[in-house]
Amino acid sequence: MRIVLVGPPGAGKGTQAAYLAKNLSIPHISTGDLFRANISQGTPLGKQAQEYMNAGELVPDEVTVGMAKDRMEKPDADEGFLLDGFPRNLSQAKALDEILAESGIALDGVLDLEVPEEEVVKRIAGRRTCRSDSSHTFHVEYKRPKTEGVCDECGGELYQREDDSEETVRKRLEVYHRETEPIIDYYRSQGLVVTISALGKVGEVTERAMSALQRQAA
Repeated sequence: MRIVLVGPPGAGKGTQAAYLAKNLSIPHISTGDLFRANISQGTPLGKQAQEYMNAGELVPDEVTVGMAKDRMEKPDADEGFLLDGFPRNLSQAKALDEILAESGIALDGVLDLEVPEEEVVKRIAGRRTCRSDSSHTFHVEYKRPKTEGVCDECGGELYQREDDSEETVRKRLEVYHRETEPIIDYYRSQGLVVTISALGKVGEVTERAMSALQRQAA
């Protein structure tokens, strides 16, 4: 299957993408991973992206599209892929259509993870990260540390990252509504969108997603 995963920040896209890709035996293609890989490997596209990032500018769509195209042309994506974080706007969605048309293939579905806005704010603004090891994360409501403000793993100080503040989360949601949400209508007009609730336990959401995608592909 060839799938695009969409949803607001805090919807659990990364978590669901990993589970779905494993269940469907297709590669999980994440924009963040693409950028890190291209920059660390010093590819021409990676160097271009780094220049824009160093200047504090947004990386142009054509650079992101180029990275995604290169990745989708790798042999492990011949039988399908799951795109996470791409396309991010209408321009990228139309570019993806052109890439797929050139290869004579098409998307099978667009999975839209739906989460109420206040739940998004609660999920992200409640996160606390360990200063000693950023992979250690907790939540003031869903995953409380044994001692408030102290990492269970290493004893480091827990803090709220600046990009996890409520103000920043709401700004990110504004960007999502303005730039990314329009692609849902774009794909809905093609009969590709399946919308599911991303509330509940991770496994429940995965089961919901698998069922929706299987119905879409039938």
